[in-house]
Amino acid sequence: MPRAVVCRALGPPESLRLETFASVPLAEGQVRVAVHAAGINFPDILMAAGEYQLKPDLPFTPGVEAAGEVTEVNGVAGVAVGDKVILRLRHGAYAEEAVVTPAQLTPLPSAFDYAAGATFLAAHGTAYHALIDRGQIQPGEVLLVHGAGGGVGLAAVEIGKLLGATVIAAASSEEKLAVAQTKGADHLVLYGREPFRDAVKRLTEGRGADLVFDPVGGEVFENSLRCIAWGARILVIGFTGGIGLARTNLLMIKGASVLGVRAGEAVRKNPALGEARLKALTAWAEAGRIRPNISHRLPLEHYAPAMRLLMDRKAIGRVALLMR
Repeated sequence: MPRAVVCRALGPPESLRLETFASVPLAEGQVRVAVHAAGINFPDILMAAGEYQLKPDLPFTPGVEAAGEVTEVNGVAGVAVGDKVILRLRHGAYAEEAVVTPAQLTPLPSAFDYAAGATFLAAHGTAYHALIDRGQIQPGEVLLVHGAGGGVGLAAVEIGKLLGATVIAAASSEEKLAVAQTKGADHLVLYGREPFRDAVKRLTEGRGADLVFDPVGGEVFENSLRCIAWGARILVIGFTGGIGLARTNLLMIKGASVLGVRAGEAVRKNPALGEARLKALTAWAEAGRIRPNISHRLPLEHYAPAMRLLMDRKAIGRVALLMR
């Protein structure tokens, strides 16, 4: 019987349980996928704790992205047994089997293994939506990426550079910055060595950043307001460091904008955005221009330590769970 990580009571990763479950028959229009890998994302951790905006009924299986092989189809065109695919889910990825609709599947890029496929679209999709749909990044602009050693931060560095920006990567360790440099970062800023707002002013000769990509929040967000250029756009991706407070006088003086980023909800409101995003990301992946950095690959039964790697900021890029 296939196994799945199950949340029966809200709490930390250690409160989750690994259980077996019975496969169910496919309904018309459904696809069964043998999952080989799942990606770990902060929303998984927040959802299991009851702290995310989406609150599934208990019990549920965490995980918003996975990759695997199609094993069965029922009345579906365009998907065949044996297809290697990426799964896009609202939850349910930490399992050895998933039943989905064709709309939730994307072909696995030919150069990707299952772990890369399972850690690709959530982070790179968020970065794409933030920089292109929301930030409307232009070649030659200065992009400041906070948390540049994380999965979504590294994706932003990679896509920002691909789109012609000058990328300033800020992170908490030299090791994380070294990886950011391999993804195309032009300048590296180590938190703790120099206040990043001073570093940004120094690197831009006082002009400041045109775009700020901020998955951290808290004081990082507040200090970012002090190193932005005229007309800057500050992209709020998340708040792993706490909720930041916007000083409206600084926004007014710089003619700046603060833009919230919810890549998944944006697609649900406007499916055309998702189609364009998938087309661009898969084309770049096939061309070898983007690829997730996976610092840890752990077996499914080590789900709690894997989730802790994100919580403790020990991952560089992505963490993947391997099913078999």
